Parts: sequence; structure tokens; C-alpha cells
Amino acid sequence: MAAHKRLTQKDIAQLAGVSQATVSLVLNGSPSDARRIPDDTRERVLKVIRDTGYVADPVARRMVNGLNRILGVFTYEPAFPSDQADFFLPFLLGIEDAAQELGYDLLLLTGAGKKRKIFGDNVRLRLADGCIVLGRQFDRDELPRLVGGDFPFVAVGRRDDAGGPVPYVGSDYAEATAELVARTKRMGHQKLGFIGFKEGAESSADRWTGFQQEMAGAELAFTHHHVGSDANALLDGLLAAGVTCVFCTELVDAIGLEAAARARGVLVPNALSIVVLGNHIRTEEPGRKFTSFAIPREAMGRGATQMLVRRLEQNEDVQQQLLTCQMLEGDTLGPVSR
Repeated sequence: MAAHKRLTQKDIAQLAGVSQATVSLVLNGSPSDARRIPDDTRERVLKVIRDTGYVADPVARRMVNGLNRILGVFTYEPAFPSDQADFFLPFLLGIEDAAQELGYDLLLLTGAGKKRKIFGDNVRLRLADGCIVLGRQFDRDELPRLVGGDFPFVAVGRRDDAGGPVPYVGSDYAEATAELVARTKRMGHQKLGFIGFKEGAESSADRWTGFQQEMAGAELAFTHHHVGSDANALLDGLLAAGVTCVFCTELVDAIGLEAAARARGVLVPNALSIVVLGNHIRTEEPGRKFTSFAIPREAMGRGATQMLVRRLEQNEDVQQQLLTCQMLEGDTLGPVSR
């Protein structure tokens, strides 16, 4: 398989229909040199540079195979605010650990402005040899461009095809959710509830797929897709429907339901079991240890970094890997009371 082709000034010149010397003057020339180039020619060159995402290498190549040994890390969402820290930090720790082990530096690419874009007027993507992309949701217009382009990347988290298969390292949310549903059924639960998103991000869709996969012999008696809704209203709906076990995709809903149930004397798990579909790291403990599964966030970041380096150094074809989630025992799931 041919190596990933990196655009050169010669490529830019051919696309713009000018000489390589003209491209060099546009990029590196002095103001007096630039005045020698007609405005329409300069704009044509600059448009090709913007459209292709070309950035001149800032340092000489340090490897025979043309690598700077710099990996980009891009997210469409702010990575550092405190309300996002529990989501991003483990991924970043895994990425950093693997990059250090493999001898690569990291370059954090955060996009520009409120609407973050990988491809933009001031794109810096090609300062790196390749890029790790992470976040709950990706730009649906940019992902096909990444898949069809010549720039190596790997996504953290499963992604649907986008004009072709997307290289990724994700977690098997569907399998983990199905395992928890099967466990509740073995405990005698037949009327189940589901609170959370069923579509949108692939991680949400996978949880819903796993839930449906094991529903044979049980009834979905209550469903609600608005995260963060009034806990008392949710509890009213669950009890009225006769639900004995409810699955929450977000910890905030589980915490609210448990508190509302406790305030009313509805015992958890005796009268109502609560399961959370994925562990959520928080600085404050919610007071209960919810039955859930552990998302291998650090392993995902580490695996994505290792996969990207294999693509760079070994020209590896697109690979897709799902990691197993570990079950977390809690005190919010119990057998149906007789």
C-alpha cells in the first residue's frame, strides 16, 4: 500500500496553475517580492492553500520517512472547563502516555472561535504528522473530508461510516448495555424504563441498540429522552407504569431519581432499581454506588494513539477496534421484591 501523500509546494503550484517559485514567494517572499505577483494570482494560490489545508513544515523532517514526530489532538468541544474535565481528562492521559512511550510530541488543536473546525482559514493541522480526534459528536461535514483526504487520523470512539470506514478505537457500549439488561431480567425484572438519548451521537445509539437487543421477554413500560428532566415527574411516570428497573444514560438523572425516591420513602433497589449506562467521573460522590459499567477511557486514548502511529509508520489500513467495558457492581440493582 502506498504511503500517505503529503502535499508539497509543487502540488500547490500545479493545482493553482502557477510556478513553484510563485508559491514560494506567496508563502515566504518579502513584501517587495509579494508586490510582483498579481492580486488574482496570489488569491488563486491562497485559495488552493485554504482548500487543501496545506501548511509549510515548520521544521526540517527528522526522520527518513518524513515525520516530524508530532501528533495533533483535536476536539470539537472545549477540553478544559471543569464541567467537561471528567469526560476529557482520562482520554488525554491515555494519549499522552502512549505518545511519550512511542517518542512523539503532542500538539493540541482546539479549532478557532465558537464553531470549531478542523479545516479552516488558519488550519494548523499539517503541523502534525497525523491527528487524534475526540469528542461526543463530530462535524458531519468534516468527517467525510478527513476520510477521503490524505491526512492520517484516528477517532476516539466508534464512528459511523462517512464516505468510507472511519479508523477508531471505541468502547462496546452495546454489549455492556445488553449484559446489564440480561442481568436485570435474570433478577425477575420484566417492566423496564429507559431515560436518555436514543440517537444522535454514536455512543447514545449504541446504548439504545444494546438495550433493545436483550428486551425479549421484558416490556419497555416507560421511556423519556430528555436528560436532566424533573426527577419527581420522572419518578411519577415510572411508578405509574409499574417499572421495577430503570436504565439512565446520564448520571444526573440517576442521582435525581434516587434522591426523589428516598424523599418519598421509595426504597432503592427494593421498590425501584436504578442502572447507569456508563461510569461518570465526578469530583463529588453522589452518595450511592450505582450499578453501571466502566468506560475504558484511558485505554481508548492510548489505543487510538498507537493505531495512529501504526498508520504513520507502517501504512496500516483502516482499523476499527471496540474495547470491552467492565461491569461495576453497585447497590442500586436488586431482585424484584415478592
